[in-house]
Amino acid sequence: MENEERELYSVGEVAERLGLHVRTVRNYVRDGRLKAVRIGKQYRISREDFEALTSRPAADPAPAEPDRPRGHVEVSSIVQIDAIGPDAASRLATLVTAAARSPRDTPDQLRVQTVYDKERARMKIVVLGDPATTADLLHLVDGALGPGNGMGVTHRD
Repeated sequence: MENEERELYSVGEVAERLGLHVRTVRNYVRDGRLKAVRIGKQYRISREDFEALTSRPAADPAPAEPDRPRGHVEVSSIVQIDAIGPDAASRLATLVTAAARSPRDTPDQLRVQTVYDKERARMKIVVLGDPATTADLLHLVDGALGPGNGMGVTHRD
């Protein structure tokens, strides 16, 4: 049997070749930026789809970077929610705290602090973590505050 090129790559292999986090590659798949097929509970990316994303052949590994530590990236976000009642604020705080503690692929834990000002009916959520995980949590907050979710808050556009 001759030396065959592999036709399917795992998300982890694509992430390694591109120097990206596995979660970033999964987000590319979910967003449609990278085509993939789902086999069981895992995605597989064809060589052609990998090359379409990168415009370079899959057989060529990513250029080697000098031996230096990867920089740490952390996002700090403050979400202010006006006109929210104490019950809704409590439910939202529980949801956000539980989501922050849920297991994930990142080495650093997402840190969340919630504060409710009863006099002003205002809630603040402070989030610290990596960009992708923070974005996921902010999407969760946005969805929880959407119409029909019982939080008593309406978005202003």
